[in-house]
Amino acid sequence: MKRIAIFASGSGTNAENIITYFQKNKKAVVDLVLSNSPNALVLERATKLGVQNVVFNKEQLNDSKWAIEKLRNFDLIVLAGFLWKFPDHLLKAFPNKVINVHPALLPKYGGKGMYGMHVHTAVVKNNELESGITIHYVNEHYDEGAVIFQSKCTINSSDNPSDVATKIHHLEMKHFPEIIQQILLERG
Repeated sequence: MKRIAIFASGSGTNAENIITYFQKNKKAVVDLVLSNSPNALVLERATKLGVQNVVFNKEQLNDSKWAIEKLRNFDLIVLAGFLWKFPDHLLKAFPNKVINVHPALLPKYGGKGMYGMHVHTAVVKNNELESGITIHYVNEHYDEGAVIFQSKCTINSSDNPSDVATKIHHLEMKHFPEIIQQILLERG
């Protein structure tokens, strides 16, 4: 059984979806949810689903001994709405084991500060005809890791940022768990 750790900073709908997906198919299991926010709703969601969760601060995340000890037995580390830059020492310790979902078609609308509604507002402001999600490996630069998967949606001229957010959320719910499973299966 493959083991997944999820990092999240907010409400945790993606984390909940991933946990539920793997509870149903039994090919892998989410064993740990980590959050940098003690008030994040993701912690409540994880607890309700019986998944251990840990709150940490920057000092702990940047302490290679603490972080590596927490993550050493995991096959994949998933960033699902995690807003901090993932530390280089962990990327080196877990090469090609850290993935993220970004709410745009990278390389467009990526980089520091481009998350959530900031992305959707920029997409609408720039009159984009499409947007989507990008699932990618995490590297030392925001949103510049190798692309694993992208899925698109049409943006209508009448769409506002909330409409775009709804479309993107639908794509995340549909594809993120499936791509996680695919990555794990490819690794045997």
